[in-house]
Order: sequence, then structure tokens, then C-alpha cells
Amino acid sequence: MGGPRSAPYAFLLPAVLLFVAFFALPIGYAVWLSFRKVEVQGLGLGSGGRREVWAGLSNYAGALTDPELLAGALRVLGYGMIVVPTMLGLALLFALMLDADRVAGRRFARLTIFLPYAVPGVIAALLWGFLYLPSVSPLHFALDRLGLPQPDLLGGGALFIALSNIAVWGGTGFNMIVIYTALRAIPPEIYEAARLDGCSQRQIAWRIKIPMVAPSLVLTFFFSVIATLQVFNEPTTLRPLTNNLSTTWSPLMKVYQDAFVRGNIHSAAATAVIIALVTLVLSFGFLRLANSRTRQEESR
Repeated sequence: MGGPRSAPYAFLLPAVLLFVAFFALPIGYAVWLSFRKVEVQGLGLGSGGRREVWAGLSNYAGALTDPELLAGALRVLGYGMIVVPTMLGLALLFALMLDADRVAGRRFARLTIFLPYAVPGVIAALLWGFLYLPSVSPLHFALDRLGLPQPDLLGGGALFIALSNIAVWGGTGFNMIVIYTALRAIPPEIYEAARLDGCSQRQIAWRIKIPMVAPSLVLTFFFSVIATLQVFNEPTTLRPLTNNLSTTWSPLMKVYQDAFVRGNIHSAAATAVIIALVTLVLSFGFLRLANSRTRQEESR
């Protein structure tokens, strides 16, 4: 019974079962909920007062015309325009610095840069939140002692900087490790040939290292965009510390409010499906664009 041909499927079976149980079924259930709604009969009392009925696309139409969702999407767009280029720029800079010749303390520096990534997002947001809060912040205390102005990092336009700082602090180390690993995989003979041609370290970094780690940059950009679209921990954790953060600051925060505060799980499911589709379309489009540009460069 069985045999060598069925052995690969037996090894794949646990992974397939976990994928179906914890990924495929929840997605399918969310899609099913998004096409349903609760209909109230009479006063809504008794066993037959409320029942689920088919809603068609009404939940999607309501979500797409909801001004809170549009405002949250615009805020996340501004947040991403700060986070993604800053985080990837610092990750690339740190990776190039660690890959340079004659770097003292390379292992310690690599661990130090990566360490913030190991801190859970909620804990990181709490730590930075107390640093931002004027009444308990040692930074504000030091500025006050020095007679310098104390910035309000939890209000106005500075709030975007404060939120972005948490994401950059936590994600730079991971992206740096990905890029640094790609740099270490470049054959050293290429660097030696470039030095013989008279290239400086800066020219080697700009003309050799960065082009050769372009696939890693694409990968880190891809992950960063997905993480930005799913921002939830930072604004949710900082919201009790300031009145400038609404309960629907980001699209995922609106999903949480609709599902668990307002009790409209069907509208929340439709919004979640829309966010997932937008993420899928953006990711697929970016990967297609990156692959087409790679093929064009290879054909030259």
C-alpha cells in the first residue's frame, strides 16, 4: 500500500492541512461573511428577530464609499511614503558599511542593528510612546533642563514622524540582514578586478554592489509595502496617549472597530477582503514590473 510515489504527498500532507485550516478556511469564511448581512424583523427581539440574509455586493459598496476607509487609506499612503524609502535606505547604507573592508566590530554592529527587529511590535510601540509622552519622557526632561524647545511628537504632522520612526527602528535590521546576505554572496573576484581597474570603494558600491543586490532590494521593498498596508500595532498602541489618533486611523483599525466594537462583522469582512485584494494587486503589479525590467536588462 502506498509506495515510493506516494511518499512526497505524505510529507506534504501536514503542511497542506495546516494551510487549509489556518489560511484557506479563514479566508473563505471572511469572503462568505462579506456577502451576508443581518436583517432585523420587527423590534429585533426573540429567536427570529435577527437573521442572516444574502447581501450581494452591498457591503462592498458601503465599504468603498465609506469616508473613514478612504481617509485611513490616505493616511497610510503618507505613512508609507515616509517609512519605506527611509527604512530601505538605512538598511542599504548599513549593509554597505558592514560589507566594506576593514570594519571593526562587524559582528557586534550587525547584532545591534538587527536587535530591534526581535522586539515585538506592541512592546516597541509602548517604549517609544513613553519616550514621546512629555510628562514621562527623559528626552523632554533633558530638553527642558537645557532650555531647549520640547517638540510635540504626538500631535500634528509630527505624529506621522513618530509612527514612522517606530516602524523604521523595528524593520531596518531585518532588511539590512537580507541585503547584507546578498552582498556576502557576491564573488570577491569581482571586487578584485574592479580594484585593479582603479575603482574606489564608493565606485564599487555604486556600480557593482547595488546593481547586484537589486533582487534583494526588490524583495525587501515588497515586504515593506505589505507591512505598511497592514499597519495596526503602532497607532493602536499609541492611541491612548494622544487624542490625535482616531480609532479608524488605518484601514485595519477600521476593520477592528467595525467587527468588535460596532458589531458589524459583515461590513468588516468586506473591508478586509478589499484590503487583501488591494495588497494582492499592488504586489503582483510591482513584481511584474520588476521582472520585466530584469528581463530587459538581461537582454541588453
